[in-house]
Amino acid sequence: MEVIVNAEELVEVVLPGKVEPDGLQLRHGTVPTPGAGQVVIRMEATGVSFAEQQMRRGRYYDQPPFPFVPGYDLVGTVLAAGPGVEPGLTGVRVAALVKVGGWASHVLVDAADVVPVPAGVGAAEAETLVVNGITAWQMLHRKARVRAGQTVLVHGANGGVGSVLVQLARAAGAQVIGTASARHHDALREKGVEPVDYRTDDLPARVRALAPGGVDAVFDHVGGPGIVDSWRLLAPGGTLVSYGSASTRDDQGSGQLPVLKLLGRVWLWNALPNRRHACFFNVWAGRALSRNRFRARLRADLTQVFTALQRGEVTAQIAAQLPLARVADALRLAESGTVAGKVVLNP
Repeated sequence: MEVIVNAEELVEVVLPGKVEPDGLQLRHGTVPTPGAGQVVIRMEATGVSFAEQQMRRGRYYDQPPFPFVPGYDLVGTVLAAGPGVEPGLTGVRVAALVKVGGWASHVLVDAADVVPVPAGVGAAEAETLVVNGITAWQMLHRKARVRAGQTVLVHGANGGVGSVLVQLARAAGAQVIGTASARHHDALREKGVEPVDYRTDDLPARVRALAPGGVDAVFDHVGGPGIVDSWRLLAPGGTLVSYGSASTRDDQGSGQLPVLKLLGRVWLWNALPNRRHACFFNVWAGRALSRNRFRARLRADLTQVFTALQRGEVTAQIAAQLPLARVADALRLAESGTVAGKVVLNP
């Protein structure tokens, strides 16, 4: 197996510092050899997430120091396995959540962190549902605990996470109000979502007209001052799940400050004597305390998402597919705000 590994060449994208998309660099090297408990994945699809958009600005909350290889998640085939890894894993298509390192032709991952992709599910399809699917599933079912008959508000309903979230919410029997620009409204209606134009509508008034008693959950990736409206739109017993600060993406200064402000608001709101709840969602929460529990939860939830895909409850929304060498074009496209779904990179 090592002969096969060494016969291939590693190609990876390096983020050297705070650069424009054209400043990303391609680096060639030797494919790593897996150590004990590790596997080498030959990447078939990786994606452009909001995290990488923030990382290139130096504004992602806990990104590593420059230079590094971005890439939050990937799907590929196990090329080689190290000692102590189940031999049958070699040749299996798997998904992995890695935070960084996914923008490469070959990625070294702990075998315990990979999740098998069901037969018949394509690499690009699966890729759209790794970080986006896990995030959507855990926010919906583990944080807000949405039930049939409830009404939820999803900001950015056409985006990577939002498009998965609205479909999972509908599959759970919830009524969904989704914010998006007008060009995405027809597609949202086809999914059973009531669209609201966040650019032209008086958003709080429009949502209150649709849900006079308030909504049971709000999923807000925007942050900033608008998070107050999200809180006020909750019905008694409702839950606000904040999971980003997209409104501050182009700001200068500390990338940690917007998150700290959100955490402060969440703490204050939860301390108040009211019947509503707020939380800040981080997909990596709990990993440091119990890696085995984190892995088991991730595997279970991603498996649920893949099952929903196979049942037709969720569709893989691929905005575009570009080769790894065109990563600058892919990043510009993802940042343009003109596409629905996820921009996927292939080898």
